[in-house]
Amino acid sequence: MFRKTSLGTVGVVIGLILAAMGFWAYGTGRSTLNLVGFFYGIPILLGGLALRSAELAPVPVTPPTSEPVARLRESVATATQNQIRKDVTRFRYGEDAHLAVALNYLGLSPTDEERPILQALREEDQDGQYALVLTFDSPLIPVDTWKEKQDKIGRFFGPNLRAELSQTPTQQIEVALITDPDQKARPQGRPETRPPASPAPDPEAS
Repeated sequence: MFRKTSLGTVGVVIGLILAAMGFWAYGTGRSTLNLVGFFYGIPILLGGLALRSAELAPVPVTPPTSEPVARLRESVATATQNQIRKDVTRFRYGEDAHLAVALNYLGLSPTDEERPILQALREEDQDGQYALVLTFDSPLIPVDTWKEKQDKIGRFFGPNLRAELSQTPTQQIEVALITDPDQKARPQGRPETRPPASPAPDPEAS
């Protein structure tokens, strides 16, 4: 539940309540409550506003994942698929866009203005394999450029999965990351490590 809760909004609400209590206490001569409201409420309010300004909202899962697909995910999904799903479906802080580091590493984000924006994800059963489908708005990066990167995307998010790309009737790009037990070998020349898909620290983990 907390993964999908905006810490900024929580801070703003608590800060407003405490600050309002402080003003009320000041007006009624209650000095102790006045100090609590001012010395705690206002800093919490400002902190909440700062978090809100650096907040990256979670992407929706559309349509909601069915129980059979959720069971399939539990049995065959790779660690990378699970990491991506968890990262992009929670609030994040201090990042410009979901998967920004991965898109930059893959050569799909020449500038911030051209960077594709992740709009939604869905989970599917594709012939008995689990598929995590990412839907991007990509008005400045054409589908041909994406398809040129298809093998690289599969290697980047592998092993044990492949990538399939398509364009929707609304000109969005869909990247399906599909489990594939045959994709185990590390291609020659591929680095042992790669930039994480979402590198920012989780403020809820502390």
